[in-house]
Order: sequence, then structure tokens, then C-alpha cells
Amino acid sequence: MNDDTKDFRVQVALFRYGVIADLVRLPKGTPGLQDKLQEKAAKDYEIPGTLRTRVAAETMRGWLGKYRDGGFDALKPKTRRDIGKTRSIPQPVADLLCSIKDGNRGLSVPLVIRNARESGTMPADLDLPPSTVHRLLTRNGLMEKRPEDGSPKDRRRFAYDKAGQLWMSDVMHGPSVVADGRRKRKAYLIAFIDDATRVVPHAEFALSENTQAFLPVFKQAVLRRGIPKRLYVDNGSAYRSKHLSLVAAKLGVTLIHTRARDAAAKGKVERWFRTCRMQLLPLLTQGDLSSLDALNRRLRTWVESEYHQSPHRGLGGDTPFDRWAAKADEVRYPEPEDDLEDLFLFEAKRRVQQDRTASLHGVVYEIDATLVGETVRLRYDPSKLRRPVQVWHRGKHVHDANVVDAYANCYTKRDRHGRKTGCKTGEPPKGIDLSRLAKDDNKENR
Repeated sequence: MNDDTKDFRVQVALFRYGVIADLVRLPKGTPGLQDKLQEKAAKDYEIPGTLRTRVAAETMRGWLGKYRDGGFDALKPKTRRDIGKTRSIPQPVADLLCSIKDGNRGLSVPLVIRNARESGTMPADLDLPPSTVHRLLTRNGLMEKRPEDGSPKDRRRFAYDKAGQLWMSDVMHGPSVVADGRRKRKAYLIAFIDDATRVVPHAEFALSENTQAFLPVFKQAVLRRGIPKRLYVDNGSAYRSKHLSLVAAKLGVTLIHTRARDAAAKGKVERWFRTCRMQLLPLLTQGDLSSLDALNRRLRTWVESEYHQSPHRGLGGDTPFDRWAAKADEVRYPEPEDDLEDLFLFEAKRRVQQDRTASLHGVVYEIDATLVGETVRLRYDPSKLRRPVQVWHRGKHVHDANVVDAYANCYTKRDRHGRKTGCKTGEPPKGIDLSRLAKDDNKENR
């Protein structure tokens, strides 16, 4: 199975999980399940790899059974000869179309498509049928007419009863911190908050707000406070990444996105950010800003010893810690057999060069010689780039690649085919006169 086929199977599985995500936690035989399935069957979907827009209720029931029996992998389709030819709109193009429509609700669908093409940021040969774009804009609530009287949106206060039923997450611009011992860089506060208890499962300052910075914070939140049933986020690129969708699906987390430019929808996490700006940031010292680690230690101390222990008006005077203790009886923690380290690894495609190496974020790794010229997947932890990375080829884990040791390779004996013969590192191969090699090098330098 090639990499393109694997990508398509994952994309289809993510779509299927997205359709049934709010039903996977319901017990078998739940009353009203058929009505929910019929309601979903009446909607239009943009299905990967097909022009069909409807999914039958019994098909969804089958997906539900597969997920309950085999998890996320059970939702992947069987391999087909024509797999990989998806007709869905690429996510960057979809974001562009939604942004254009949201900026001018009066534009018709053909005008939205024309403006997108004239922007020069999308492929010129990409086919955009008006009906497909119309469905995209409708799903994002951009085809609805705004009230002429300027009346506000119908917002209603809500709160879940149990801890872990809903987490909210967002990013706040923080102070400048010394990043490399000399230069200062802006820090970004990535935070999660539990809707029912206002407990902060985890929060951490990072030097960016991308997916690579977000996922390690999410992993720590899961390790500390369990796996949430739902994760409520905005439409930032970090939250729209394929990798986050895949991690959420494998954990059984329903990923919910707010509408564009609707910060008020995540009022609880925005209120926590305001508390942080008022109670923590003004008290930071130069020592707290001397490094990212120092800043995060100060943050953890404030969250655990002050915020979690203070009475909260939204909790009727209870502290977040006390409310968690009373409402955390249904929190689902990772099982011992769950390999979270492996689940949160990033992936990158690389072609193995003739010198049997592949580069990843400026670090060069040594790959098995049998894979020269092949495209492989490197699975890695972005915070540990100089450590071994997993090498996958055709859906199988081949080996763990180490960083190239160019000096050791000087003394590695090879046969006439260029293969290593097991010469000890640090010892010159037999039959090679190092003094003669040094003389030759001097001649070349002259």
C-alpha cells in the first residue's frame, strides 16, 4: 500500500468518525437512536472520493458498530484500485472561500469562486463546482441572511454537569521571554479549561501557536485530567490540522469548531485568560522571564496553588478543585495499553537520498540502505529532534533511524556493493594507510 492510499483511507475514516462522533458514547439500544440517524441522513455531506452527498441511516449504523468493535482503524475503507483521487475541496481553499464570503455576505457563489481565483493563492486548475462551494458555505453558516435590524445572535448560557464532558481550548498572546539565552521572543499561552468545573487540565507557554506547539500541551492535559468527550476550539490552523483530527479520532474525542470570528462562543476560556492577565502577568519578575521553562514553572505554581484553590463565582462559590473532586467520577483516563507517546508522534514524508540519508527540520538521519530512492514516513517527536525517529515504509515500521555520525562513517568498512561490513566505529578499516590518505588530502588542498 503506497502513502497516497494510506492518506485517503485515513481521510475517509476521519469523515466517517465526524458523522458519528456525537453518537459513539451512547449505549447500545439507546432510545431515539434511529431518529438521530434519520436526521443525519437528511443532511448533505462532502464525502471524500465520491460525488454523492447523502449517507443512509443504516450505513451510519454500520459505521457506529465498526467503531465500537474496532475503534478508529475499523472505519478505514478497504483498499481500492482508484483510491486516492479525492474530489473534496482542499482545506486551505475551503478556508479561503469561507473567508471571502464571511467578509462580504452579499457575494453570490460564482463571485466567491471568482474572487478566490483572482487572489492567486489557489491552484489555477482546481475544479470548483458551484454546487460544491454552496454546500461548503451552507455548512459553515455563511449562506444565511443576517438580520436587517442588526439584532444580536441568540446566545444562551450553558454548562455541562460532569467533568470531562467538554473542554475548551484557545491561545493567548503572552509576554516576551528570553528564548536562547540572549534574544527575546513572544510567548503564546496555550490553555485548556474544563467546562463543568473550570479546572485547567493543562496550560503552557510556547514560542509559537502552531500544531507542533499545541499537541504536546494537549497530551499533557490528557495525562493529567483524562480524555475529554468533546474539545471545543476555534478555526485556527492548529485546530484545523489533519494530525489533530487524527489524534482526536483515535482518542474518541469529538472535535467541535466555532464559527469564524466568534470569540464569544468560548467565553469561559476567554474569561480565564482575562484572569491570567490580571492576576499573573503583572506579578512576573525578570527571573520568571529569563527562560521559557522558568515562565512555565511560575504558571504552574499559580494555576495549582492559587487559581484552582480560589472560590469561583461561576461555580456558586466553590473552588475549581472542589468542583472537580465532586464531578470527576465519569472521567475516562488512558488505559495502560494506550501508547500516547506513539499516538501523538508527528509524521513527515521524505525521499531517501543516495547517501542513505533524509533530512528533518535541519537534522540529518541515516536510513537503511535498502530504502535508497524510496519515499518513507518519518514519525517523530518535534521536541526531541536529535533522538531516533521511526521509519515507516508501505505501512510497516522498518527501523528507528539515528542522527548521522559523519565521523564514524569515515571508519566504516564497506564491501564492493557499498554495504557496511560491521567494522568497529573509531577503528580504520584494515588495509588503509591513514598517513597516505592525509598526504593525498594535503596535495588536494595545495
